[in-house]
Amino acid sequence: MLSVSRSLARGLSLARPELCAIRGMATSAGGPTQENAPASQQPKPVVDKSFLVYRWNPDSSEGPKYQEYKVDINACGPMMLDVLLKIKDEQDSTLSLRRSCREGICGSCAMNINGTNGLACLTKVDRDPGQVTRVAPLPHMYVVRDLVVDMSNFYAQYKSIKPYLHKAKPADGKEHRQSKEDRSKLDGLYECILCACCSTSCPSYWWNPDKYLGPAVLLQAYRWIIDSRDEATAERLADVNDQFKLYRCKTIMNCATVCPKGLNPGQAIAKIKQSVAKGEAI
Repeated sequence: MLSVSRSLARGLSLARPELCAIRGMATSAGGPTQENAPASQQPKPVVDKSFLVYRWNPDSSEGPKYQEYKVDINACGPMMLDVLLKIKDEQDSTLSLRRSCREGICGSCAMNINGTNGLACLTKVDRDPGQVTRVAPLPHMYVVRDLVVDMSNFYAQYKSIKPYLHKAKPADGKEHRQSKEDRSKLDGLYECILCACCSTSCPSYWWNPDKYLGPAVLLQAYRWIIDSRDEATAERLADVNDQFKLYRCKTIMNCATVCPKGLNPGQAIAKIKQSVAKGEAI
């Protein structure tokens, strides 16, 4: 028993220099000092940046305005949606906006940021604290409150193109078949998330939102026109063959510039025009 105690004592005495070295790096609380901590663990400096956010409450007698908020951009995520949620959570709970997936899939957080339409969840914060970032609702849309706009007309137009397959059920009861080549024609069309960024950046849509279908809806219309499984191609072409529904497009290509999914509605509209002129789908 005595020999074991001596062995333990000898082991502790040998370990003391290492323990002392460790204690020298530790604070009284047992953690590393701020001076000796890795750079990645040291607190980031405060970087306050100003954001001007459009505010309007229909229940208030006060008119629309831009309200300034200061946010430490080193204390929140890198996207504009992170900033807006930080403002709502910590500074002003009355701020209204739409958001859902925060992955660029649902299209809910579409808005105008520094004059350009985009998704707040995919738009990176300008990290220059000397530049003020201005956030507004989608342009030329009726505002419900703050950054929330009325999408009723947009969705009604989408419904009008009958965005579903028109085809009799296969005799064998199985799914509708399609070749790989025909399926590839839908690439660049089906990915549209109906965020309305393209339509609300189009001057023709601003001027005729009640008649012109707009880039997003026409892109979706072509997605069904070109689908090899659909049997209503002629009817679809006849339905959009209208001087206002289709031919208000002036191909200025704002739609392709702002699309968060990298799609080209202008190209799809041009192909619809070619299809109408030829009397057949391309």
